[in-house]
Amino acid sequence: MKFVKTKIEGVHVIELEPRVDERGYFARNFCKKELAAAGIDYDIAQINRSFTNKKGTIRGMHFQKAPKEEAKIFQCLRGAMFYVAVDLRANSKTFGKWVGEELSEENKKMILVPKGFGSGYQTLTNNCGVQYWVSEFYSPECEGGIRFNDPFFKIEWPIQNPILSDKDKSWPDWPLIKK
Repeated sequence: MKFVKTKIEGVHVIELEPRVDERGYFARNFCKKELAAAGIDYDIAQINRSFTNKKGTIRGMHFQKAPKEEAKIFQCLRGAMFYVAVDLRANSKTFGKWVGEELSEENKKMILVPKGFGSGYQTLTNNCGVQYWVSEFYSPECEGGIRFNDPFFKIEWPIQNPILSDKDKSWPDWPLIKK
């Protein structure tokens, strides 16, 4: 596993290192020792999977509030998606900034997002399968969200006029937090 830093501290693209032979390939998706060697402390509480029928669908932007904040590792198992992480850490020098990365069945990349981030993705293909590892158990009372087109964050999604759930359409504008 290779850990590639992004422009936002704590967010890493994880590149798998497949071992290929005539049968196909083998790759390690998760290794606590390799994460620790890269300076990343990560425990898995749950593993979730989603399947999305339609290209252009956005799932997110979601987060868990303290004390149940989540770190996540996302991987696209089928098709392709554009993953976005938004820095919601009030004391961070990159507060309000976002990073996007294409994850696909082909490129086998994953992305690790630490606690304190909003998280979501847009499907770039029909029939998109996603799996993600979460460091904390889901707590509905701590759930929060950001509208995909909130003017404060200015996220640039690759596909216009996305398909959204009613819940994801209804998140309020982000309150402007003064540092």
